[in-house]
Amino acid sequence: MIFKKEHELVRKSIKDFCERELYSTDLAEKMDREGLEMPKEFLDKLAKYKFICPIVPREFSGAGADYVSYAIIMEELSRADASSGTYLTAGASLVALPLINFGTKEQKEKYLKPLAEGTKVGAFGLTEPGAGSDAGATATTAVLDGDHYILNGRKCWITNAPFCDFAIVTAVTEKGKGTKGISTFIVEAGWEGFSHGAHEDKMGIRGTRTSDLIFENVKVPKDNLLGKEGKGFVVMMNTLEAGRIGVAAQAVGVAQSALDEAIKYTKERVQFGKPLSAFQNTQFTIADMATKVEAARLLVYQAAQLKDDGKSPAIASSMAKFYAAEVANEVAYKALQLHGGYGYVKDYRIERIYRDARILSIYEGTSQVQQIVIAGKLLK
Repeated sequence: MIFKKEHELVRKSIKDFCERELYSTDLAEKMDREGLEMPKEFLDKLAKYKFICPIVPREFSGAGADYVSYAIIMEELSRADASSGTYLTAGASLVALPLINFGTKEQKEKYLKPLAEGTKVGAFGLTEPGAGSDAGATATTAVLDGDHYILNGRKCWITNAPFCDFAIVTAVTEKGKGTKGISTFIVEAGWEGFSHGAHEDKMGIRGTRTSDLIFENVKVPKDNLLGKEGKGFVVMMNTLEAGRIGVAAQAVGVAQSALDEAIKYTKERVQFGKPLSAFQNTQFTIADMATKVEAARLLVYQAAQLKDDGKSPAIASSMAKFYAAEVANEVAYKALQLHGGYGYVKDYRIERIYRDARILSIYEGTSQVQQIVIAGKLLK
């Protein structure tokens, strides 16, 4: 893909940001080892430079950027730190997209604008204890009572849940209709009956906060219905379809960071009188890793370009997410293997990258779900 001049400027800008805020500091390592919450100062800087919600229109305080620019930001930020990439995509796509595409002007002013400004944090509540890949099995309910819906249920594995100001949440409004009986709501954290569970002690992306969202007779005003009643599943699937571009770009960034570490280490590590990079086996491994990273990158930017061209990115985004996530895991594995025993200890960055990579094949649709989506579209 040939990037436009403005895309190269975006890449330079985010790379400079990462150099200042992540590469030249120990922030990523501290968040990982100590379970340190992402500092507000860092999040404020993401907002200041318009990285936090790049695709939000300028009229609502976003950067008004295209999807190629968003993919660039996600790739470079995740290359520096996967946790930062996860925080970004949770707001920039999962929360912002449904508001952009289905929100009323009033909802956009009240929730989308402060989200883009970094003054409010949103969360995306789809997954439940009994509804993971099978999102249609939603058990959370919303019963209309006068001017309010009474919301009851529980969402799990929700990024930013412990400190979100509001959440985009699915709930069943009409039982017995399957996915056609699901609606989507904007639920504020300060409302009575809204709470969150304990922060999950995760294997990777430990710089993000993850917990359950709990709803006990929460009164949600009718004005906070997002989209039309019974169309909630459509809202969420539309969001994930485009949102997968961001996670696929994150996977490319993680894969590239693993490749970076492998190249650096094999050029420095001497065995049998010469650096590991001088051995043909190492060279072939590096070549294979680099080729797959580049192939994944091309899939990602193809999907982003399709979205920018006004075409459906459905198959392309699933292919990009599926392939890039698997490549990130494979490349991280091979990079750690090239490090030998040193790769297994926390003194080396590849150990964190290896753990961070694992989530990419799981969240925002597992690799197996992507295969179902791809095959379903092709065989329809």
